[in-house]
Amino acid sequence: MTATADTSVKHVLTACPLDCPDTCSLEVTVLDSVITRVDAAPVSGESNPLTDGWICKKVKHHAKRVYSAERIMTPLIRVGAKGSGEFRPISWDEAVGIIGTRIRLAIATAGPDSVLPYLYNSSAGKLENKFLTPHLFERLGCPEIEHTICAGTMTAAWKQVFGDMLSADPLDVLRSRLVVVWGANPGISGTHFMQLLTTARKTGAKLVVIDPRRTTTASRAHIHLALRPGTDVVLAYALARWLAHNSGIDQEFVQRHASGAEEFLAAAEEWTIERASEVCGVSGDDIVRLGELIATTRPAMLRVGWGMERNRNGGSAHIAAHALWVLAGHFGVRGSGVIGSTSSALQAQTKVQWPVGIDRPPRRKMNMNHVGRVLRNEPGAWNVPAKVLIVQGANPAVTAVDQHGMLNALGSADIFTVVHDQVMTDTALFADVVLPATTHFEVDDLVGSYGSFTVQRNVAAISPVGESKSNNEFASALARVLHFPADEFDASAERMTKLIDQGLQSTAVLRAPDSTIQFRDAWPSHPQRRAQLFTPQSELPLPTFANRESSSFPLVLLSSATAHTVNSMFGDTDPPAAVLKLNPNDAGSRGVTTGDIVQVHNAQSSINIEVEVDETLRPGVCYLPKGLWRRSISGGLTSNSFVSDELSDLAGGACFNDARVEVQKVG
Repeated sequence: MTATADTSVKHVLTACPLDCPDTCSLEVTVLDSVITRVDAAPVSGESNPLTDGWICKKVKHHAKRVYSAERIMTPLIRVGAKGSGEFRPISWDEAVGIIGTRIRLAIATAGPDSVLPYLYNSSAGKLENKFLTPHLFERLGCPEIEHTICAGTMTAAWKQVFGDMLSADPLDVLRSRLVVVWGANPGISGTHFMQLLTTARKTGAKLVVIDPRRTTTASRAHIHLALRPGTDVVLAYALARWLAHNSGIDQEFVQRHASGAEEFLAAAEEWTIERASEVCGVSGDDIVRLGELIATTRPAMLRVGWGMERNRNGGSAHIAAHALWVLAGHFGVRGSGVIGSTSSALQAQTKVQWPVGIDRPPRRKMNMNHVGRVLRNEPGAWNVPAKVLIVQGANPAVTAVDQHGMLNALGSADIFTVVHDQVMTDTALFADVVLPATTHFEVDDLVGSYGSFTVQRNVAAISPVGESKSNNEFASALARVLHFPADEFDASAERMTKLIDQGLQSTAVLRAPDSTIQFRDAWPSHPQRRAQLFTPQSELPLPTFANRESSSFPLVLLSSATAHTVNSMFGDTDPPAAVLKLNPNDAGSRGVTTGDIVQVHNAQSSINIEVEVDETLRPGVCYLPKGLWRRSISGGLTSNSFVSDELSDLAGGACFNDARVEVQKVG
């Protein structure tokens, strides 16, 4: 993609790297070096075909963040109490010198395990995410903080069943006659897939949505199963059992392409339709209707979402859903298969090659959901006290589990905290040094996708705002004061351009249409190219169900995405409404009506907030939006204050949707 310009106006063709499956192609209008408009790029052979000439409102208004009054314009050093937001400007050289000194001191006195690089960067391009910054901390031997907060459990479940097999092509859903959307709401997250679903539905496809809420996607479904959160594995087992008892198993496919089916079906045998109906809280007739559709409708596509993983049964849910599709044999033709993440199709070199003659230092891994424990130096959490915390591309003050614990940790005077970000986030307020970061409009990069088979060039539309530096420039500057070779940590435009050029192909499309049919073009990487439904060596050999009912806290609190934010990004410029949504039955039994102030509480936390009665929620479920900043709710706490740092059943994932609360009217 390229930039075209005249004397004062230019239209820059670029791409959106934000944490969304769509990765839209953009056209950015710049007048006198200032962004005046962000919109979809014209449809062409170089644009992402998924974009289709339109983009979401979040990105349309992204310039508000670029020029926000809260944009960090210069490096800052703390002069007041942590969390007070009192800083004074300093130079980049002074800031990096201070950071380098503190890192050297920490490593000299406590070892590299005392320096924690909390790097997320999920809304950055590939090089900003994966190139110099993670390489620098690997060279130092600091721990790798694994991204278990999101997608870790889903990814582990996919690998357990399918290995390295590619996702089905989302564009192929137009050929499907049955589409099951499980734990996802593309009406909010990945809105271009919603348009594909609408088209498929108009041409005769049946749409089934499995979600505790009647979302924008579920409202268009032929069948909506509003199951209790955390019971997805039960539903999948019950459907598999129904297929087995009603000649719905594709025996030939299973015999040729699966292992462990016998063990999986034996585990499913206890889950009758009647028992599953009671546990899941959905009609047994609707479960049977879905079973009949799965058994008789072809081609059929399963779109799994990240909502399934965010509870203690998350790994089980994904494994069981994948296994169900294998048992039904929904593969091998266009319009069939399982849509997960498409990101593994991009094979570009986005990591620094390890220098010749240098041994890799031993390096430990840390679960991102337990960083708060480590920062608080809880017994058994880590081998040494943490001394330095580097936060980049993340806002853990409002996005991490156990918000109370994380805020206590961030407020510790014993932890030297550095935040490299674009705006003054809730986390940045606790920093000792704050560094200004570029937005994707200010840096060249390579943009992959996890919702389409595309790779695009991110073209800088404007010069860096203020004294902002890219992630790679920050790493280069810090590496210099830590005495690493300059050529190894070269962040020059010439080096980045070369890497981007190498990563790009002649077209934005990585894989041509009709070339990614699972079990025809893409295969499991397990022995004999079989899907594994039973994995004895795994921490979770077969899916299991752990119940979490609570008489003291009977409501499950969900914190799903909204059309306003990307994680917590844009929570400063366009936050969602800070209201608790409650089902009419639950509101009525508590004497609550819309507009009342209620207390939401559990053993961890309590907040007072306005309530809205909402019939789109199933009974027993309440909802606070994801992405709120602390300022949005009196008392400075959000939904994550109710979430423990308990881990899911596979790969140590976060359990955001396992929070249980009670609600009562104030006064």
